[in-house]
Amino acid sequence: MTENTAGETGQVETHEFQSEARQLLQLMIHSIYSNKDIFLRELVSNASDALDKLRLETYRDKELQADTDDLHIEIDLDTEARTVTVRDNGIGMSRDDVVNLIGTIAKSGTAEFLRKLKEAKDEAKGAAGQDLIGQFGVGFYSSFMVADKVTLVTRRAGTGEGVRWESAGEGTYTIEPVADAPQGTSVTLHLKPVDDEDHLYDYASPWKIREIVKRYSDFITWPVKMAKTGTPEASAPEEDTSEDGAGEAAAPELETVNSMKALWARSKDEVSDEEYHEFYKHISHDWTDPLETVRMQAEGTFEYQALLFLPSRAPMDLFMRDAKRGVQLYVKRVFIMDDCEALMPNYLRFVKGVVDAQDLSLNVSREILQQDRQIRAIRRRLEKKVLATVKTMMTEDAEKYATFWREFGRAVKEGLLDDPENREQILEISSFASTHHAENPTSLRDYVSRMKDGQEHIYFATGESRGTIENSPHLEAFRAKGYEVLILTDPVDEMWVDGVTGFDGKSFQSVAKGEVDLGDDKTTDEQKADYADLLKWMSASLSESVKEVRLSSRLTTSPSCVVGDAGDLTPTLEKMYRAMGQELPQVKRILELNPEHPLVTGLRTAYGENPADATLAETAELLHGMALLAEGGELSDPSRFLALVADRAAKVL
Repeated sequence: MTENTAGETGQVETHEFQSEARQLLQLMIHSIYSNKDIFLRELVSNASDALDKLRLETYRDKELQADTDDLHIEIDLDTEARTVTVRDNGIGMSRDDVVNLIGTIAKSGTAEFLRKLKEAKDEAKGAAGQDLIGQFGVGFYSSFMVADKVTLVTRRAGTGEGVRWESAGEGTYTIEPVADAPQGTSVTLHLKPVDDEDHLYDYASPWKIREIVKRYSDFITWPVKMAKTGTPEASAPEEDTSEDGAGEAAAPELETVNSMKALWARSKDEVSDEEYHEFYKHISHDWTDPLETVRMQAEGTFEYQALLFLPSRAPMDLFMRDAKRGVQLYVKRVFIMDDCEALMPNYLRFVKGVVDAQDLSLNVSREILQQDRQIRAIRRRLEKKVLATVKTMMTEDAEKYATFWREFGRAVKEGLLDDPENREQILEISSFASTHHAENPTSLRDYVSRMKDGQEHIYFATGESRGTIENSPHLEAFRAKGYEVLILTDPVDEMWVDGVTGFDGKSFQSVAKGEVDLGDDKTTDEQKADYADLLKWMSASLSESVKEVRLSSRLTTSPSCVVGDAGDLTPTLEKMYRAMGQELPQVKRILELNPEHPLVTGLRTAYGENPADATLAETAELLHGMALLAEGGELSDPSRFLALVADRAAKVL
């Protein structure tokens, strides 16, 4: 319904929202936005777009009669009247523009939207609503979250007449012509009362508005100006001293409240290291300089800029489950969200920085990203850029790389499980402790370059500490032959070694799993025959604890060791799963005997002379217990083991 009445400036048209439009507007006001502050972000963003459009239009149309001097956004506050006005001197709008753009919410299609919303399942209503509302482009209506009336006055550049639009966000809105409207658009919000429970702050307060501008609009291209606080011009009108004595108040002195310093949008030559470092400290709340600065600029299908930082030290919450992660997201320099997880994988959660995209599929509140190919494409490029930066650091600055890997290597290795697409790149930048060097870790590339002639595998050992691994009997044969073994002590190492097939054509092989063939197995056929009966008997005697007893080709000095089959869980991994509350069946391992050790040869002789001797079973238990202790494992019955040791020691004395 439309009513026409005569106003001071011309014909006033009153338009009635349809019932569906009223429902949609209420949904916008009460349901979509989780943070009321963003009403100002939306208005400033719209004003910035209007200034961009004016600049573009003046390039296209040299005859356009438009004022392009001092293009800016201004925010005026009236604390007594409790109004906030956001104005720009940009492109402005005609009457048709206002009806078509600002009045979009009342156009056809609203009923269809509500029908789809009602048809959606209860658990999907929120997501469906956000997707569909996003088609309407109604960020302007967020004003009604904080205002009970909104007045818009606008004039399109190059035209002579403006228009006023006004609504209380309920049943109707009015449109009327305005003869003396300035170029651009001003939006005046008549604020609702302060309501702490509904997060309605004192938006007529200068400090609050400045805080919101700094948070959301600090880096937009255009200056955002406000009256200076604490100046005579801002606090009280000055009396006019001109000859006519009109007594008009002097305009308040304005100051720019946003920095407009989007470092990522400036060329590298224009920004100093100090500026980058200060920006990093600002967004990360870290007081140390970053280890490395990463710049990106993508053009073409997806245009975006990124300014990323690798910190010089790990945050305390790096491995806390609820820790925030991700980079800041901007769209056309307008802040959208902190900790945008969609743009950075979990294993790179320590990376800080900003991504500024020209166009992204956001929902209407700009608070949640739609999972589309743009987001996935940007994320893939960011991942590869960060990994390539670390690779360059690895080859060109060993000291800086060593710092990076010491602080973040444990997190990066999670990507070997989570990111199969970049697994090779992650392996390339990874370093591991090894038996080759007591202090400095080695890259896999360097390991492969040192491999022995005929060596087919990259050998590794996992455990809780370097000391435990180095003293393990599993390494004896490898040490004797001069084979290098990677020493893996991080919990994540227990996980990725089973999922990663190899590197540079070489497969990974645990020194504590499966059969070991180092090319000179000293276990002879004669020994196998001599030990056959003992091994069969020990396998039966220890059947509750071990899967099998066999002769070993990996032992040189120790009497025994325990190993797993190729597909078995390691003891450490089994312990991790149990600590997480997962019930697992008992994992039985294999007991290997050194056929040349005196204790083992003595046991074989004793068994051959008197297989019924009861002490033989105790000796078998001791061999198994010693093997567990040698690898840093745990005994199932420590008291019994100690009693057996004490008894044997007493007999010797």
